[in-house]
Amino acid sequence: MRNLEIKARNIELAAVRMALKMLGATKKELLIQSDSYFRVPKGRFKLRDEGKNGAYAIFYERGEKTAQRFSTYHTLPVDNPAEFRAFMGSTLGMLVEVHKRRELWLYKNARIHLDDVEGLGTFLEIEVVVDRSDVQAKQLMDQLVVCFELNKKNYIKSSYSDLLLNVQPKRKRA
Repeated sequence: MRNLEIKARNIELAAVRMALKMLGATKKELLIQSDSYFRVPKGRFKLRDEGKNGAYAIFYERGEKTAQRFSTYHTLPVDNPAEFRAFMGSTLGMLVEVHKRRELWLYKNARIHLDDVEGLGTFLEIEVVVDRSDVQAKQLMDQLVVCFELNKKNYIKSSYSDLLLNVQPKRKRA
C-alpha cells in the first residue's frame, strides 16, 4: 500500500475540527495507541497496539527529506501484542515507544489524525491513501492543506519516534 502524508505542529485543533465538519468529514473514533519501534537496517518497523481495537505490525519506508512525502507500508494483525513486543524486542532491539491519543477523521481516501503525543504535544497528520493515482492523492492533499490553512513553516519531516529520540536523547530507550 502507498500513501501521501504530511505532519504539522503548532496547529489550532479547534479550527481544524471546524474545517473538518464544514468539509463533511466523518469523525471515526478516538484511539489510544502505543507504538513500539524496533531497530531495523532500513525503513521503520513498529508494533501498534490499540488495546481493545487490536494490534498491528507495521513496516514502512518513506523519504525523509520533504515534509510532504509518499510512503510504502505493509501491515499484519498481531494476536498477542505483549508476546510479539517481547519477542521482537529481544530479536531486533527496541528503539523507542510512542504513546498517543489520536482523534481519527475520514474524508474521501484521506485519514486525518489529530494527535496528542506524550512528551511532544499536539499535531495534525494527514495521510491520503493512493487508491487511484499519485496525482489524485496530491490533489486531495493540496485541497486539505488549503482547507486547514496550514502554514508550511509548521510542517515537520520527522516521525514521532525521531522527535522523541531528539527531544530526549538521554532518556532511557524502551
